[in-house]
Amino acid sequence: MRAGLCRAGLALALSASPAAAQFDVTDTPSVLSLPTTLRATVRVPVASAPEEGPADTLAALYPRLAACWRTPADLGAAAITARFALRRDGSLQGTPRITFSRVPPRQRDALVAETLSSLARCTPARVTAGLGGAVAGRPIALRFVYPGPNRGDRP
Repeated sequence: MRAGLCRAGLALALSASPAAAQFDVTDTPSVLSLPTTLRATVRVPVASAPEEGPADTLAALYPRLAACWRTPADLGAAAITARFALRRDGSLQGTPRITFSRVPPRQRDALVAETLSSLARCTPARVTAGLGGAVAGRPIALRFVYPGPNRGDRP
């Protein structure tokens, strides 16, 4: 019993010491680092044309990636999420995957095909060197939400 109390006291004393409170910067990720997966939702079709010049923020990048999206024939309200990664130059790294869709089954294939082809049309995205370095290789989960032809429908 006494040996257990000594060990507990020693552990408490060591944890309270200044040396134990220090940590290695390389072992702890920065608070300002980007999340593992970059997530965004974009209403499609995009209402206004993206700004001229390369995108320098994530908020500027997402509408550019959705700008090429076109409405498949006879599509009602729908939502679909594509997961992909970009290289530093804004080109696609690998093949995008569809991870979620909310659409009637008979329209799913057309929606998936349009979403994948829109990403192919919109890439390589024009990005600044800083943004390209920040997003390179990171998974992006981009959700496209189409409100339907009546704009009041919900996916």
